[in-house]
Amino acid sequence: MRFFLRIFSLLLVPALLLATGCGSGRTEAHPATSVFSITPAESAIDTNCTGCNATSAQGGPVQQFTATLAGGGAADVAWSVAGGDAKSGPGSISASGQYVPPSYLTADRAEVMVTATLLADPSQKANTFLSITPGFLQPLTPENVAVGANGAVVITGVLAEAGGTTGIQFELANSANGQGSGLFGTQGALSATSCQRDSRTFTTCTVTYTAPSSVQASGATYVVATIGGAFFGYGAKSRASSVVLVNSAGVTSNPASHQGELPGSVLMGSSGGNNTDYDTRGSRIVDCCSGTLGALVEDAARRQYLLSNNHVLAKSDHASVGDLIVQPGLIDNNCTPLGDGTGVEPVAALTGWLALSSKLTNADAAIAQVTSSAVDTNGDILELGGRQADGTLAAAPPGISSSGGRGESAWLGQQVAKSGRTTGLTCGGVSALDLDVTVDYYMDCAETKPYLTKIFTHQLGISGNQFSDAGDSGALVVDAANAEPVGLYFAGGVDTAGVSQGVADPASEVLYELGVQLGGSYTFVGAADHAVSCLSYGNSNLAAALNMTLSDAETARSQQALAQARMLVNSAAGILGVAAGKSIDHPGEAAVILYTDESRSVYAPETVDGVRTVVVPTTTRAVAFGTAPLTPVENGTGALSSSVLAHALGIKNLTAAGLMRQNPAFFAVGVGQSLDNPREAALIIYLDRNRLPAQLPASVGGLRTRSVVMDRLHVTRSYATPAASTPHCMAHKPAGDPIQSN
Repeated sequence: MRFFLRIFSLLLVPALLLATGCGSGRTEAHPATSVFSITPAESAIDTNCTGCNATSAQGGPVQQFTATLAGGGAADVAWSVAGGDAKSGPGSISASGQYVPPSYLTADRAEVMVTATLLADPSQKANTFLSITPGFLQPLTPENVAVGANGAVVITGVLAEAGGTTGIQFELANSANGQGSGLFGTQGALSATSCQRDSRTFTTCTVTYTAPSSVQASGATYVVATIGGAFFGYGAKSRASSVVLVNSAGVTSNPASHQGELPGSVLMGSSGGNNTDYDTRGSRIVDCCSGTLGALVEDAARRQYLLSNNHVLAKSDHASVGDLIVQPGLIDNNCTPLGDGTGVEPVAALTGWLALSSKLTNADAAIAQVTSSAVDTNGDILELGGRQADGTLAAAPPGISSSGGRGESAWLGQQVAKSGRTTGLTCGGVSALDLDVTVDYYMDCAETKPYLTKIFTHQLGISGNQFSDAGDSGALVVDAANAEPVGLYFAGGVDTAGVSQGVADPASEVLYELGVQLGGSYTFVGAADHAVSCLSYGNSNLAAALNMTLSDAETARSQQALAQARMLVNSAAGILGVAAGKSIDHPGEAAVILYTDESRSVYAPETVDGVRTVVVPTTTRAVAFGTAPLTPVENGTGALSSSVLAHALGIKNLTAAGLMRQNPAFFAVGVGQSLDNPREAALIIYLDRNRLPAQLPASVGGLRTRSVVMDRLHVTRSYATPAASTPHCMAHKPAGDPIQSN
């Protein structure tokens, strides 16, 4: 599934009322004729309900209609829709019969008439009605935020509904799904909810979160917003959440500071992009996209350039040298480019990019020469500095004193930070090295016109709760210990445990390729190395794996393997005991726990009777008294030895390409650390959640495998719809009527 951050304008503009279905009673439905019929005969889309609707590739609600001849077989029909909402219309239906509702409603309910016309005989028509319940709960803003003791932040939720009576309910919880609510005062408190509704604006509800008066240890709490209801066990609420990092350091960090127009010289880590990065239909701009201005680099002549991704600055190879780069990006200015209105400022002119279409490039990067005095010449990045007196984080340049401005190499488990447009300053861990990854690119913001699919090699995998989101593309990834550049973030998504999984081009490789492809030599602009005030929201992969309920079949496999595993118990060999358990490398699979002598290096097989093993170093006493840990990572993972890592990299380089060719579900392969046995490396395999194989091999070439299940990785340029159903017009009408990407 392609993943976008959708931002809707709150102000509605008058739209044409549809003649059919407006101000009149409901027409009788006729879902069948003597020649053909359509199904379903009557249906509904409840946007207040999570899991109640079918969804499109973009995750939005849809309803599939089909037409069948009376004698069987598909009927060749033309689909049309009418009625619907007085302002937003009936929605749309594709030639294949897939219906998509309008982007907002102005009432609490709307009815759409769906009509199928037989192409062979247009007099043969069948119709049915579809009921739409509004909701369209958008992501909360901010999606993540950090506060110290007594800190307060306003959380805003938006329903794409103008008028009506629907509201948003907010509550505190220990998880994004609304479970585990804590006692009053331990997580903080919420104010009363305030909602604004009228016929010209979307419904907006706000609540103020206030942190506890005393914070002993940092931890995340969630403000969960819901609409609709689950009464008497029927239905499910539509849900969105914002995570609040309540921290003992007293740091206040809100991504909103990265998204607006910055006064004075522009700082890196802020919203930005190409001034022509929008799609049009006729004379209207219908959507736009942008990303993050990542870092400042300079050539040998000390000319300075903005560094970001190709798909942020150069529109995935479809820009022109000299294009204006603006701050903030168009997504933060209602898709209004410079020349059509105010709100953005030109900060650079596009200089060059690493062509995605070239087989000689292995990074997603572009540079733009800065406009004099428009950009901070020190290379300061938002929030990369220390805590200030008011709790906010100062801007600071990256560290360059250790590497001479060329960046440093990453290592497994390294704590890294990034400052991006959408999630602000966040920290995570390097989870994969030498990552080969397949990424799809498109020619338009809406991602309806495929451009190419590119395989990048030797990339960095980074994971952590809230580490990144759509719009963070182009952000510089730095070593949290010294702020030295490590990578350039360009793609990501969220796995089934809700953990952000990102991919970054190695920083030194980006500079090298820019020099080779564009000519010259480039280095990062920065200052002395310094620590970053790391904001880590944790990593829930371990908890998710342990909380997953095993199927009866997996439990049976575990019990069967346990009998054979007992034969391995031998204190002389260092195996002290066995037990049934769960795999962390592949959540949902059973495992056999092997308790080994923690004072020795003990050989443990990857599997027993085809079942994965979890190796837990401990003591004889702990095994005897039942106090041994359940997982090997409770006491930390430690670092892999250089020889173990080198061996794993060799196996990966021999097998990765073949694995990705043989199974289309495998879209990325790299080397990481096994969580079932942290003393061993693992082949990290990223799996398309929509094409999961029946079973993942427990090992490849003698190397353990570890899975990351998620939607296919996508470039994380933010996407925005400028106005609900009525996009604004451009100052100069382009030729042609079809949707096009400029």
